[in-house]
Amino acid sequence: MLKIGDIEMKNRVVLAPMAGVCNPAFRLIAKEFGTGLVCAEMVSDKAILHGNKRTMEMLYVDEREKPLSLQIFGGDKESLVEAAKVVDKQTNADIIDINMGCPVPKVTKCDAGARWLLDPNKIYEMVSAVVDAVDKPVTVKMRIGWDSEHIFAVENAQAVERAGGKAVSVHGRTREQLYTGTANWDIIKEVKEAVSIPVIGNGDVFSPEDAKRILEHTGCDGVMIGRGALGNPWMLYRTIHYLTEGELLPDPHPSEKMRIAVLHMDRLVALKGESTAVREMRKHLAWYLKGLPGAARVKDVIMEETSRDQMVKILNDYVQSLDEAGEAVVQ
Repeated sequence: MLKIGDIEMKNRVVLAPMAGVCNPAFRLIAKEFGTGLVCAEMVSDKAILHGNKRTMEMLYVDEREKPLSLQIFGGDKESLVEAAKVVDKQTNADIIDINMGCPVPKVTKCDAGARWLLDPNKIYEMVSAVVDAVDKPVTVKMRIGWDSEHIFAVENAQAVERAGGKAVSVHGRTREQLYTGTANWDIIKEVKEAVSIPVIGNGDVFSPEDAKRILEHTGCDGVMIGRGALGNPWMLYRTIHYLTEGELLPDPHPSEKMRIAVLHMDRLVALKGESTAVREMRKHLAWYLKGLPGAARVKDVIMEETSRDQMVKILNDYVQSLDEAGEAVVQ
C-alpha cells in the first residue's frame, strides 16, 4: 500500500492535480470511483495570503474526498511557508504538496514550478523551510528536468528527501517537452532506486495496462493518473481493479458515461452556480464524449449551450439516438 507520512491510502492509484479540472466536483467522483489519493489543483502562495474568495474556495475539502493532497506553488520562501501554514492549520487537507513541475511561463517566471528543477539547493532550502513550519506531511511533484541538457531528477529527489519531504511524484517529461513526446520511465526508476521515500510515477498512463507497466518498470510505490482520467473516471476504477484483481473491466456504456457527466455538472453547479458551471462543463463533456459514435455533432451543440437543463436534454437525446432509449435516459 502507498503510505505518505502517517497517511495510508487504500490503494496505489493517485489522481494528478490538474489545473482547471481537479476541483471538489471532479475529485469527489474520482474518490467514489475508488482512487486512493486525490490531489487538488495548484494554488498560488500569494493568492492564499491575499485570501481572495475564489482562492479560499479552492482550498475547500469535502470530508468524503479524504485522504487529499492540496498543492501550492511559489518562488519566494517566506510567502510559500506562510501559505503552507494556512493549508496546514486552516484546511482539512491531509498532505501539502509543492509544485515543482508546472511548465507554464507565468509560473516559471516567478521562480516557481519547474524553475526549481535547475537547482537542487533551492529545492532543499524551500522544502525544508516548509517542512519545519507545518505538521502535515509535505510532498513534491516534479518533472525529470528542465530540458534534455538539464535532467537532475535524482539529485532533486534526494534534496526533497534530505529536506524532510515524505514522498515525491515524478512526471517522466522535461519542462521543455510540456506534454509532447514520450515520458521517460527509466529516469523515474532511477529516482526510485536513489531515495527511500515513496515515489509516485506519472506520465503516459492512459490505460490500466499502462499503470501496471509503469509500476513494474519503475518499482514505484504509486501511479499518478492525469490526462487519462479526463472525462474518464472509469480509468481510475478500472486501473484499481486491474492492479488488485488482474481483470480488465469493460468500458462503461455511453448512458453510464452521460449519467456521471450530469452528476459532475450538477456538483459544479452547486459549487460555482449554473452559468459558470455550464461553461466550464463544455470541455469536460467533450472529454466524456470522446470516442463515442457521433460525438463530434453533439460537441458542436454543447459548445453553444448555457443552461443545465438544455445540456441534460442534449445528452439524453444523444443517448436515445444510440438506440438505448429504454434504459439509458439520464435522470
